[in-house]
Formats: sequence, C-alpha cells, structure tokens
Amino acid sequence: MRILVTGGCGFIGSALVRRLVAEGHDVLNLDALTYAGDERSVAAVAGLPNYQFRRGDVADADIVGAAMSGFNPDRIFHLAAESHVDRSIDGPGIFVTTNLVGTSIMLDAALMHWRGLDEMARAAFRFIHVSTDEVYGTLGFGDPAFAEDTPYAPNSPYAASKAGADHLARAWVETYGLPVIITNCSNNYGPYQHPEKLIPTVIRTALSGGDIPVYGKGENIRDWLYVADHVAGLMVAADSGEIGRKYNFGGDAERTNIDLVRTLCRLLDEKRPAANAYEDQIRFVADRPGHDLRYAVDSQRAQSELGWAPSVTLDKGLSETVDWYLANPDWLSRDPAEIARLGLGR
Repeated sequence: MRILVTGGCGFIGSALVRRLVAEGHDVLNLDALTYAGDERSVAAVAGLPNYQFRRGDVADADIVGAAMSGFNPDRIFHLAAESHVDRSIDGPGIFVTTNLVGTSIMLDAALMHWRGLDEMARAAFRFIHVSTDEVYGTLGFGDPAFAEDTPYAPNSPYAASKAGADHLARAWVETYGLPVIITNCSNNYGPYQHPEKLIPTVIRTALSGGDIPVYGKGENIRDWLYVADHVAGLMVAADSGEIGRKYNFGGDAERTNIDLVRTLCRLLDEKRPAANAYEDQIRFVADRPGHDLRYAVDSQRAQSELGWAPSVTLDKGLSETVDWYLANPDWLSRDPAEIARLGLGR
C-alpha cells in the first residue's frame, strides 16, 4: 500500500515507519522536524526506494494538500503532535496549533482525497488518528482502567488539545463519512525516545553522575507499553478495526514512577556498574502542576475484536531499552537548554 505517516521522525511515528517500510509498503513521512523529530530515527530506511521524506507542518494546509495529491495514499496514520506535558504547561499555544488545527487540516485534506477515489479505493481507505490515554484524565488507586467509553476529562493543555483532536476525528466520521479509526495508548517506551521523557532522562542523568529527578514523591502511576507492541496495534487496527470505533492500547504494566526509576537504576547497576548504586542519585523535585495521579488502560476491546495483545513484558522491555541506550550514547546527548526542566507553571 501507499501509506502517509505524519510525525514519522518522532518516537512512535519512526517505529511505525521503520516497520511499514520493512514490510514493503510505499511510505511518505511528513514531519516538521521540530525539536522532537530526529531523522536519525529513520536512518535505517532512508534511501530505500519505498521511502520518501517531506519536511512540512500539518498545520500548513498547502503543504498537506500537496503531500496528499502528490503521494495519493491508500492509508494515513496521523501521529504528528506536540506531546510533552511540561512543554504544554509553559507554552500551550503551539499544542493548540499542531494538535487541533493540524488535525483539522489533515482531516479536511483526507476527506477531499477520499472523495476523489474510485469506489474500490474509497472502501479500502483508512485514516488512523493516534491519541493518548491522557484525554481521559486521572484515576484513583482503586478505579477501573480507562475504557473506550470513559468520559473525557483532560487536565493538561496537552491532554486537552489531544482530546479536542479526538473529537474532531469523530466528527469527520459522523458528519462527512470519512473512514477514521481512533486509537488511544498508554505511556510508550523503547529505543529512539526523546531524552526529555522519563526513561531516557533517568538513564542520561544516571550515567552522567547527576541527580535523577523524580516528581513529587514518585507515587504517580503509569501503564507502560513497549513501542513495537503499540505499532503492531496500530497496524491491526488499520487492517481490521471498525470505522468510527475507538481502540485502547495498553501494556497491562502499571508502575509507580519511583518503582520504575529504581528498576532502571538496578538494570544500570548490572549493565554499567559505577562506584555507587545509581539509586543514590535519586532526588525528589517539585511536582508538575496538575500532575495526574494514575493512568491505566483497558485493552480488552483491542484484544477481543482485533486479536491484539502486548507481547513484551515491562521487565524485558526495560532491559532491552537500557541496552539500546547504552549502545547508542549519542542519542542521549542534547543541548542542555533543550532538555532543561519545564512545566513549573506560567
């Protein structure tokens, strides 16, 4: 197939691009290459005949329209988004522009493209809108996990912008008939993740001998999903998902932040021992404003209707992730200003 991926130089997008290209699909990667986009994440497929890259912003209707008409996709995976909660606290405007305006432009361009297809191509076309579990808000310790029909209650500008984008995607199905499938996932982890995220931050600061920052008391809980498992879910949703339906993808692997950090420290003790235990470098820092207590995702719909299930346990995934960062130390090297603490409020 001819597949357009937006945000294909980002963490999840690049994992999807690498797999699609490896499976023989013709892929166009549309990415603005903001701070979170890195062409090194798709270096393995760059230059292959079935891979194209176009630099462009999804909030630019001319660029999106040209990409759509020039490539003529059979399928679209829309992943381009501003995604860091701390950055959204300090500067919400770009999140509104990229996540809301950009999604509306992508949906409109896809609708015009879809309407111009022949009957067989229209029936096969799919637009996969990729979102987050943060749109659902926060859970208490004993609450059931987020299901697809959990009411939306976003608590950060990032989550609110993604919630709005989800609503737009649903509206384009209901109003215009565009064949959209919406997916929501829990926290992803794995190779090629931006160093500002929790797991790379722990590894980077531990290896540098600096303080390993943990927000608040580290009691916030997240469900962790290995990025390759998420990509597998996106692909099966595109192949077998019902138009207009939502599918949650989670790893069934809840951990408090402090437990996750300590696990990473122990893995580093084994794989790259230092004079002292890495846990000694843990420091509790000021919490993020509006920090959601707990995320947990119920993936039963995806498992029962799509036949998908996470295949990588958290222990195995973390071990492989640490191995990758140890083998790729340049990935963790960044301008200090780029990875400085954000999200302390405005």
